[in-house]
Amino acid sequence: MPEAPQDDGPVGSLPPEHRAVLHRWAEEGGPLATRARVVLLAAEGLRDAEISRRLGVSRQTAGTWRQRWTSAGIDGLGHRPRTGRPATVDEAEVVTRTLLAPGGSGASRAVARELGLSHATVAGIRRRWRLSPDETPAPSVPTRPPLPSGEVWVMGLYVDPRRAVLLTGTGRGVPRQSAAGTVLGADVLAGLDRAVEAALTAATARGAEGDDSPSYGLAEYLAEAGRSHPDLGLHAITLWDAAGGSGTLQQAPSDGTVTRHQIPARSTWRTFLRAMIALDSTSHPESSRRVYLDLAAELERYATARPDAPCTAVRWLRENVAGLPGTDRRPESTAGSQSWSGVNQIDLGSFNECVVIETVRLSGTITRGEIAHRTGLTQQSVSRIARSLLDRGILIEDAQRRATSGKPRTPVRLCGTAAHALGIHIDPEVLTAVVIDLDGAIVRTRTRPVTADIDPAEFVERVAALGRETLAEARGSVREDGFLGIGVAVPGPVDIASGTVLGPPLMSAWGDLPLLYLLQDHFPCPVLMEKDSTAAAAGERWIGRDRRARDFAYLYLGTGVGTGLYLNGDLYRGISANAGEFGQLCAIALGRVAKDGRPEILPECNPPVSVPELAVRGGMRPVPAAPGRTSGSTAAYLAVGEAAAAGDPAAAAAVREVAQAVGRGALGMVDLLDIDLIVLGGPFFTEDVAGFYLDEIARTVNAFPTARRLRRVAVEPSVLSAEAAAVGAASTIFHATFTPRLRGRESRTRHLPAR
Repeated sequence: MPEAPQDDGPVGSLPPEHRAVLHRWAEEGGPLATRARVVLLAAEGLRDAEISRRLGVSRQTAGTWRQRWTSAGIDGLGHRPRTGRPATVDEAEVVTRTLLAPGGSGASRAVARELGLSHATVAGIRRRWRLSPDETPAPSVPTRPPLPSGEVWVMGLYVDPRRAVLLTGTGRGVPRQSAAGTVLGADVLAGLDRAVEAALTAATARGAEGDDSPSYGLAEYLAEAGRSHPDLGLHAITLWDAAGGSGTLQQAPSDGTVTRHQIPARSTWRTFLRAMIALDSTSHPESSRRVYLDLAAELERYATARPDAPCTAVRWLRENVAGLPGTDRRPESTAGSQSWSGVNQIDLGSFNECVVIETVRLSGTITRGEIAHRTGLTQQSVSRIARSLLDRGILIEDAQRRATSGKPRTPVRLCGTAAHALGIHIDPEVLTAVVIDLDGAIVRTRTRPVTADIDPAEFVERVAALGRETLAEARGSVREDGFLGIGVAVPGPVDIASGTVLGPPLMSAWGDLPLLYLLQDHFPCPVLMEKDSTAAAAGERWIGRDRRARDFAYLYLGTGVGTGLYLNGDLYRGISANAGEFGQLCAIALGRVAKDGRPEILPECNPPVSVPELAVRGGMRPVPAAPGRTSGSTAAYLAVGEAAAAGDPAAAAAVREVAQAVGRGALGMVDLLDIDLIVLGGPFFTEDVAGFYLDEIARTVNAFPTARRLRRVAVEPSVLSAEAAAVGAASTIFHATFTPRLRGRESRTRHLPAR
């Protein structure tokens, strides 16, 4: 940009097209006329003083418009909003800034300052959209016509060379009180902006290539949406349309399945799209970063598709929300008069209380003096905390110990029956539910088979029914005021923020199901979800007491091999709660990489499939499959394990080959984390094959690490039973309630209120 002149000399020659525009402005009158005349006179060589005299304006005005022309050309003469008071207010921009600003409902003044608006203007917009704290839980979206009152989700986006349509869904019935949502990061919104821009550029280019087909598939897209989400009211909102208003949604269904809307009059389509995404993400925990990362990926695929590819439109359709049929019905409790409403008297408000409980738990029995010595707390603090915990029944006194001097000392220990939790493990073949107490003792356990093709709604009901039945059977052993909640262990990867299992192995029918929030509709108590391997590590730490009071990795042998990590005194989940995905690490360690550079999916990391296949390949007679089961089922794996333990060479070689592959992955993990304890467990770490896995993995992780001279890695069997994941899932409730953590404890549980 050229610098403004230091004097008021001539502005130079005017291009003919600009001179014509300036003469037109001068003839039309209005505010632009004075600016145009200033520039025209300056072009004739007049100085500011002469211009101000001829036009009757101040010398400062003449100098300002001369400099605007010099620095910005004809655009610099256009209208500019007054500082702090925009000429027009984009309501959607205000809504987006309000929803995503730190501080939530208290950010109106900050938003007003940032956008140069009055606080009253921002407050008025918030009232119109029903975003004020005193408004109803459901917002009001002032489209034309307005969306019906109720919960609003972003359900899809359609973009073709002529139009863009945002598909939203509204819940039918009474809106529920929304939990604290997941606030999208600026990186996600920025990525979406770039992806939308790239998709629009690609769509425009494809439209310019002469494709004048009357339909790019909008009617089929909306019809598919109606079939996929019959429980929601669907609304197609036109973001932009090159054909003009009346023809915007002529291809939409006319049977009332999808209603048609225009964006609000005081918004642009770009800001409205951002506002709807912000509204969805902050109102619904199931609308996580993943949902909008998926949308951005779909837009990018369209933008980068080859011109000859059959990709005429973006047809992104969200698969599930927590409003599936039947999930709004609360089943009647089968547990008698007990509501299982969650923790009341055991709610711990003190970090030091958690420190004391953790010390007692690790020790088994311990005196108050020993607690003070180990924790660094004063004797008075320990006595006060212990007295409070004794009064609430969390601790009980044990038999007195004789002292060499003074009065006998009375140790304390955890009261196992003071608290209970329910754990549910979801496996491709079987559902397992257990109720355990604070000591990890199993009070009640139940299992129920499940098939891979089960309907999602039926699947959720079956999981909930299993939990209710297990609680009902445990009724006589569990105090209602000591029931803390429910932990659910699922195969990874899992989106903890939205409570969604992503592509579960062998159960594609309920992939991307917001399972956590659907289950919360069935239980009036806190519900946590964890990856099965992480849950197993939590159970190992809790029940293992002092034997697991250090860093360790839990190798979970299930339908796939996963890892649960306990590091620096807490579970390590990673940024997306998916730490411990073991398969790719194992593939890299073995040098098994596909042609495109992607680590292979190793069959050895799926023991129930690989072990029977390797055994048959080695000469073992195939195990007859049970009705409805494949040769890679649990039954086949167990049969090979029995044969290996009995000395069958083919079976033993098969188990040992898988153990060696897992050991190579464990070697990389040991070198990466510098740990000295690996725990083996899971449903396929059975007694028959335990020796093979322990021997092979222990040999590998101690013979080959870089720092092998500095440490000896212990490889030990889990202290948990065959129900390791279910017990671990229940233990996550204890872990969240009692484990002392300076950071992360509140953020881990605040989005899981009792419902």
